[in-house]
Amino acid sequence: MPYNVKQPKLKQAWGTELIAGLVGYLTTVYIVIVNGSILSEAGIPLESGMIATILASFTGTLLMAVYAKLPLILIPGMGINALFAYSIVTGTGMSFQEGLAVVLVASIIFLITAFTKLGNVLKNAIPDSLKHAITVGLGFFLILIGLEKSGLVVKGEHTIVAIGDFTSPIVIVSLITLFLAIFLFVKNIPANFLITMIGGTILAYVFGTLQSSGATLDVDLKEAIFVPSFTAINELSFWLAVFPLAMILIFENMGLIHGQLGMLQKQENYARAYQTTAFSSLLCAFFGTSPTVSAAENAAVIASKGKTWIAALTASILFLATFLFIPWISIIPNTAISPILIIVGVLMAQNIRHISLEDLSEAIPAFLVTAMIPFTYSIADGMAFGFIAYPIVKVALGKRKELSPVLLVIASLFVLDFVVKIIDL
Repeated sequence: MPYNVKQPKLKQAWGTELIAGLVGYLTTVYIVIVNGSILSEAGIPLESGMIATILASFTGTLLMAVYAKLPLILIPGMGINALFAYSIVTGTGMSFQEGLAVVLVASIIFLITAFTKLGNVLKNAIPDSLKHAITVGLGFFLILIGLEKSGLVVKGEHTIVAIGDFTSPIVIVSLITLFLAIFLFVKNIPANFLITMIGGTILAYVFGTLQSSGATLDVDLKEAIFVPSFTAINELSFWLAVFPLAMILIFENMGLIHGQLGMLQKQENYARAYQTTAFSSLLCAFFGTSPTVSAAENAAVIASKGKTWIAALTASILFLATFLFIPWISIIPNTAISPILIIVGVLMAQNIRHISLEDLSEAIPAFLVTAMIPFTYSIADGMAFGFIAYPIVKVALGKRKELSPVLLVIASLFVLDFVVKIIDL
């Protein structure tokens, strides 16, 4: 009799986990085309970027299921992909393969913090205001990229930026798609980003702005595995690219995993979840993409009552099956992608509420980071302004005791970076 009582519960648990995994996949599958599009800015074909994204998402989520036993999905991080494409690769002049070497070294540092006490040392050394400012700055950077991709913002004739041509079919489609995306998001419609991309693609077709990519299902495994190039490892710019990437990986994942495990009430699984994320990031260097993070959309998985590894395993299998849809996914235009970048950017910018604005010694450096990341079109340079200003403002206000030796070393490295750039000019 006890067997008969338990059996329905087991079936119900499996069913719930499978649905949660499906929901998680539908809310994160947008990353395949969005991340592929951003990676293409770093010099690889869109299809290769999509393949890299699928492999990274599949492998990372599978590791989360098998090793950490958690229902969490790992996908390339928004903001981190922008750092990789626009700052590390195009910003420094490195090749795509050299950029992947930066990813590998930064991920090794991330991995070390996951298995040692170094993570806590860095966590305590960097002030919270600068951590939140980096997230806010990344958010504004994504908003700028989204506005640029949509044609809503263009380079001005007499100004840095100007509003786009509202008579252009591309801009009209972008506006309609953006308002559709906002409506679906604020109404909390399930898979709202996926619906936005489908709707935006249909609108582009109706207005005659949709172009075929010519993508195929032919996947050469030799093109799916990349070999990072260390030809730039002796250059200071290489290491100054490693630092901001490693720091963002460490702090962003600390925050995401801590919050999501709190929702699951499984804080005891923190170590394994953090270690899994670090190892997944390292593998991304060989898949050819920017590092993965614990997806913010995991909140949807948890809300769907996903509590075990089954949900993550389901999502990982679905990501692998996404290979079959590459020819259709790759036709999705920028006008359907840009609203997602804008909305994700707005969500990241909300972290500004965690910055102590009444304390000028915290607010001024934080706002320098927030403003300079989008205005310099460089996440590393934007961070540099804030980290250099932080000890200056603290000393000026007689708060030098609040400065840690680690922070002073980091600030000095950023100063050295600027000096080297001036010499090179």
